[in-house]
Amino acid sequence: MARRSRASSEPSAAGLGRRRDEKLQTVDDALIENWALSYLGRFASSAENLRRVLRRRARRRAGAEAARAADAPIDALIARYLSAGLLDDAAYAAARARARLSRGESLRRIAAGLAAKGVGAEERADALNALREDGSDPDLAAACAFARRRRLGPFRRDPAIPLDRDRVLAAFARAGFARREAEAVLACADPDAVAALLAPE
Repeated sequence: MARRSRASSEPSAAGLGRRRDEKLQTVDDALIENWALSYLGRFASSAENLRRVLRRRARRRAGAEAARAADAPIDALIARYLSAGLLDDAAYAAARARARLSRGESLRRIAAGLAAKGVGAEERADALNALREDGSDPDLAAACAFARRRRLGPFRRDPAIPLDRDRVLAAFARAGFARREAEAVLACADPDAVAALLAPE
């Protein structure tokens, strides 16, 4: 059987052009709304984060030049969702801040994460202030959660092994905690002492 020539097995320039044109498709309002509802069905989002997601999707589908035409309908959709309550940056920031605190993230790291998601300065401040409202020290609570998750200090697997204090303090510092919180956690002899540290007076 005759072998196909290399030239005949490779796509022609015209074929590549057609496929590229087929791949770059139009973006209309209905498609943008489908993308938005699908994303919000899976993830909580700030208004700015959703805007970025939709613009990325539009660029992938239509190319950078054509996708610019989608900016106006995306902005209109975001405004409509904010008005209807489908997007609420204050509620998003508060929920995300609480979840991140429980995972052991410092307030500094939480604030940076909210900013990266496009949350405004006022909503970020309100979310962090809400974490302080019960009178406890949220950074200390987060430092304890961080130590538990990373098995540091009083949570280390084998308490008989001497504590490498400098290494552990460096881990707390990289996570955004002040030395005060790190020292307070490391002063605890065991997890029960950590629980006592966090108990309300």
